[in-house]
Amino acid sequence: MSLIFWDTNLFIYLIEEHAEFGPRVKEVRSLMFRRQDRLCTSALALGEMLTGPLIRNDEGLFDRYKGLLRPPLVEVLPFGREATDHYARIRTNPNISRADAIQLACAAAAGVDLFLTNDAHLGRLYVPGTQFIAGLENCPL
Repeated sequence: MSLIFWDTNLFIYLIEEHAEFGPRVKEVRSLMFRRQDRLCTSALALGEMLTGPLIRNDEGLFDRYKGLLRPPLVEVLPFGREATDHYARIRTNPNISRADAIQLACAAAAGVDLFLTNDAHLGRLYVPGTQFIAGLENCPL
């Protein structure tokens, strides 16, 4: 059993049934359930996900996101004091955005086994506190 962090885009692909990436995300999610892995993300990711439905005035989609991103299905990690230390170290790399640094810092503070994303540039990073960072295409599950 592993603690696996999903970046924002993976939830969007799953919930909004993205034609290209949705099937792969569903496959990964099924593997995680079989392995009894724990799924987590950050409070920032939840806020990012909820923004799209509000802009489109889609209360149904807003409710679907809120329904999926709750315990025990998904643990939403805070950006707390321990995460700020990781954030500061990550932000010394000028190629990492503030939003990505917050995501990575929350994951590192929680000691995740895998940070899964579809952002290729993140998949090449090493962040202490996170065992592996992988892209959706090369997910080690």
